Amino acid sequence: MRVTFLGTGSAMPTGERFQTGIVVQEDEHTLLIDCGSGVLHRLQQSGIGYEEISSVLLTHHHLDHVADLLPLMKARWLAGEETLEIVGPQGTKAMIDGLLEVHEYMQDKLELQVREVVAGDFDVAGFDVSAYETRHSLPCLAYRFDDRFTFSGDSEAFAGLVNFAEECAILLHDCSFPDDVDVSNHPTPEKLGAELAGSDIGRVYLTHLYPHTEGRHEEMLESISAEYDGDVRFAKDLQTVTIT
Repeated sequence: MRVTFLGTGSAMPTGERFQTGIVVQEDEHTLLIDCGSGVLHRLQQSGIGYEEISSVLLTHHHLDHVADLLPLMKARWLAGEETLEIVGPQGTKAMIDGLLEVHEYMQDKLELQVREVVAGDFDVAGFDVSAYETRHSLPCLAYRFDDRFTFSGDSEAFAGLVNFAEECAILLHDCSFPDDVDVSNHPTPEKLGAELAGSDIGRVYLTHLYPHTEGRHEEMLESISAEYDGDVRFAKDLQTVTIT
């Protein structure tokens, strides 16, 4: 399995990090998780290409996770592609319908297959996926791919989510701000480290990084390591991790 971090940033741009987007690939299967602003360009820069994206899995509906969804639809239509599957939490169909009401000319350009999922197991794009409800300001799902890859989506750090990722090779977890920022719906390093303490996870990558984290990576890692002695790294745009 190959996991490519297309965008590791947040709703506030840094210039170096685009908004959330992740590609999971195995054999002939390709799945895009979230489609924030800049993801369409990162797909081209990565060499994967938007033509390869026939399925999108959404964690939730905040703009920094869906902003490039309609541009992806248009690019695929212009390239002669005919279908797109969009899977996400409850409310996904209403969101897509609303986008297409605003941009009427995109209606019926693609055969859209929109499916809503809840916490539990399902399949998409040839992958078996487990979903878990996170703690965020909108309904949001974390996703796990067997014992290989888990993505937290946007969420506070809490025991249930860490347990959901237990014994996974790679966990990509929201860590939006350093410790001195008072924030809800996202974790700080101290809180994330405390919740990770004692868990068995191969490697943790930090993502959804606001500009507040720039220049403060070392202190954030030190804060996490005060409670958690596992392998923790910062994710980077266009970085690919291979999981055997």
